[in-house]
Order: sequence, then structure tokens, then C-alpha cells
Amino acid sequence: MSLFSLRPATTLWPPVLLGSQFVFNIGFYAVVPFLAIFLRDDLMLSGGLIGLVLGLRTFSQQGMFIVGGALSDRFGARVIILCGCLVRIAGYLLLAFGQSLWPIILGACLTGIGGALFSPSIEALLAKAGTQSEAKGKRSRAEWFALFAVCGELGAVLGPVAGALLTGLGFRQVALAGAGVFVVALIVLFFCLPPAQRSKQTLEIHPWWSTFRQPRFVAFIIAYSSWLLSYNQLYLALPVEIERAGGSEKDLGPLFMLASVLIILFQLPLARFARQVGAVRVLPAGFLLLSASFASVALFAAHPPPEGWLRLLPAGCFVTLLTCGQMLLVPSAKDLIPWFAKESTLGAHYGALSTAGGCAVLAGNLLFGSQLDHALTPSPQAVFPWLQLAFFPLCSAVALVFICRPMRAALASRA
Repeated sequence: MSLFSLRPATTLWPPVLLGSQFVFNIGFYAVVPFLAIFLRDDLMLSGGLIGLVLGLRTFSQQGMFIVGGALSDRFGARVIILCGCLVRIAGYLLLAFGQSLWPIILGACLTGIGGALFSPSIEALLAKAGTQSEAKGKRSRAEWFALFAVCGELGAVLGPVAGALLTGLGFRQVALAGAGVFVVALIVLFFCLPPAQRSKQTLEIHPWWSTFRQPRFVAFIIAYSSWLLSYNQLYLALPVEIERAGGSEKDLGPLFMLASVLIILFQLPLARFARQVGAVRVLPAGFLLLSASFASVALFAAHPPPEGWLRLLPAGCFVTLLTCGQMLLVPSAKDLIPWFAKESTLGAHYGALSTAGGCAVLAGNLLFGSQLDHALTPSPQAVFPWLQLAFFPLCSAVALVFICRPMRAALASRA
């Protein structure tokens, strides 16, 4: 049988979604971490323009998640995932061959839009597959999302390694290799993802903005958005703490590796623990861990750092507590989304969850960017930015106790 006589799969196989997340992250992290170096060294752009390009790339992805999810609900996840791969391939090709600012900006934005198309679609498919698996008494939906996070983290670890091996050849070759990864993913997913099922009944299609007509869901995503704001501090606040401790950029590598190792080793066991305890109870506990991660740095911020490796102890505590909070929060929150959504609106709901986080990151970075300047040197003033950062997840922990109360009552009635 020739390849051209093959047809897309008729049933969804969840490992395909896990593998796609792994491959997508390899293709992403092999290219994007090296984009800033290319913009500075090859195109000779200023720091402001580099920040603009990277900011537009992030916002084009996070801001478009709700649109990508709504398109998935309307036209089917398979079509939107394949379109997302094509858009990201086009973005990487523009990055590879663009020699001036505007093609590079367009290419960076297309890479973000591509991710906004396929990410909520994959999460919606995984939620449906996890629901079916859980109904059969097999792996729970939260455990599938935990495995999804592990596969993504493995790709995030291996991607920069692959990109670093190619950087000697030039950024063009790195971007072309990234495009090649998504070409392969496009072909594999074309045959492995089933087409949208046609039902004799007319599918009820809701406009994407109807997602925001659920007050409890809106409260949920607002409370949850402080998670992405907190996690983004690995890139914004962690370097500040390392500088306060007398470290250097080289210390970032081991700390990021610590986060990756924790996720790879403990994500699935913590997801099983969360299943036993219940997602509605785990969410507030996860946000308390996020708050504690910032408070742990605040305890040391006013004092001169010790000598040797102990100077990185606050940063190590910060990364460990933040990562543990993440491992409890993310699978549990994504497991609860079907509680708010019908099957026909899963994509829009997952997109809204990510878009709210992206808006929180944009607003939070503008708010805390200047505040963190006070934390660069040991002083009593260095404590306050970290306490401010701790305040938001603490509020989320309290808010989710009340937001999730109906879910707790519903689950209790089933027991």
C-alpha cells in the first residue's frame, strides 16, 4: 500500500497528542531561545527593538489562544492543528530568510499565531480522550494532562540542546531545522488525527464570546491567571535574585534544569495524588505553594548573600516551590475545564484559560518590571517586590475556595 493511499485515522489515540507536544516543544525551543541572539548579533537591533519583537511574538500567541480554541470548536481540532503547523512553518521560513526588521516581526508573530491555533485544539482533544479513558476506569483526565506536561518538558529540555548544536552553522540553519520538525509533525498528524465526526444532529455552535457569559468561569480564569504571571517570574524575577546573590547568567542553567528534572520525575505522581485528594482541593494548595515561593526569597532579600553555593539557596527554594505549585495546578485546572464547558466549546474554554494568563503576564510585567529594580541589591526595600508577587497567588488560593464550592458539592453528592 502506498503512502498516498493512506487515510487519516478514524479514532483518537492519546499518545499521539503526547508525542505531538514533545515534538512541538523541540521545534519551538530549538529556535526561539536563540532568536534574541540573532536579532542582536546578526541584525544589530537595539535592546528596545529586540524586546518589541519578542513581546509581539508572545502576545500573538497568548492573545490568540481564545481565537484558536473557538476555531477548533467551529471547524474541528484536526483542521486547526494542521493549519497551526503550516502557519508556524511559514513563520520559521520568514525568520530564516528575512534580512530586515519587518519580515522578522511577521515571522515571529506567525510562530506565535501557529501555537495559538494548535495548542488549545490539542488540549481539547486530550480532554475528550481523557474523559473517555476515565469513563472506562483507565487513566484519568488529570493524569493524561500530567503526562502531557512531562512530554512538553522533555521537549523543552532537548530543544535548546538541538538548537545549540546547530548555532555554529548560523541562525538560518536553526530556523530551517525548526521548520523541518514541524513539516514532519504536519505529515504525521495528518495521518494520525481523526477527522471531525459528522453527527446526524446539527452541532450547536456557540460564538467564542459566549465563553465569557459564565460569571463563575470568568472568575475561575481570572484567579487562575496569577499562575502564569507567577511562572513567568522565572524569566523576569529569577535573574534579579541571582544578581542580588552575586551570581551570573551561568547560574540560570542549573536552576532551569532543576525545574525540568522536578517535572519529569514528580509530575505524574503528584497528578495521581491530586486525583485522590480532588482537583478542587488541590488548586488552592498549589497557589499557596506559589505564594510561598516568593515569600521564601523575601526572607533573604534584605540580607547580604553568604559565600559559595549557599548564595543560590533562595533561588533554589523559589524554583522548587514554584515548580511544585505548577505541577499541582496545571493538570488539575485543565481537568476542571470540562465542568464549565460543553464538548462543542472545549477549545474556546481552554483558549480563554491561556489568554487570561497571557493578559496577566503582560500587565504584571509592566507593573513589576520597575519594582524589581529595588530587589537588585540587599536592602529592606528589596523585600517588598517579592511580597507583592506573593500577594496575587495568595488571593487566587482564597478565591478558588469559593469559586470551586459548587464543584465540591457536586462531587460530594456523587460519592
